[in-house]
Amino acid sequence: MRKILLCMLVMLCGFVSTAEAQLPKVTLRDIDGKTVSTDTLRNGGKPFIIDFFATWCKPCNRELDAISEVYEDWQKETGVKIYAVSIDQAQNINKVRPLVEQKGWNYDVLLDPNSDFRRAFGGQMIPFVVVCDADGKVVFQHNGYTEGAENELYDKVKQLVK
Repeated sequence: MRKILLCMLVMLCGFVSTAEAQLPKVTLRDIDGKTVSTDTLRNGGKPFIIDFFATWCKPCNRELDAISEVYEDWQKETGVKIYAVSIDQAQNINKVRPLVEQKGWNYDVLLDPNSDFRRAFGGQMIPFVVVCDADGKVVFQHNGYTEGAENELYDKVKQLVK
């Protein structure tokens, strides 16, 4: 009986609305080696997006490229900020900076070589994107990328700044 009750409690906790979810606390490093605690990610009272990617992931690169083309406009209109979080493993982490520089991505880049941060959200595949409100509460999550999916992200952000 205790096992059944425990299982039911675990199941109920697993169905917490993403609108209520806070950012999980994981210690990462940014692309310059500075330590970052993920539960403190913010954007000065404006929404932000966390986009998990890997250097070898073609859909991830297409998504970040597509966002990069409109990112300046998004920032002007909504003030949104993007944290691009690489899940490249430690042996490939040295490929992240060259890719970011080659692509000209103007994102805050974090390194999650063990995928601890991504797994804390329950993200299974990449690209995996999380939209957070001004207080750092998770309001939307999305797996995968198809052309034009960035428009859905922007619509979610616009809803947060009305």
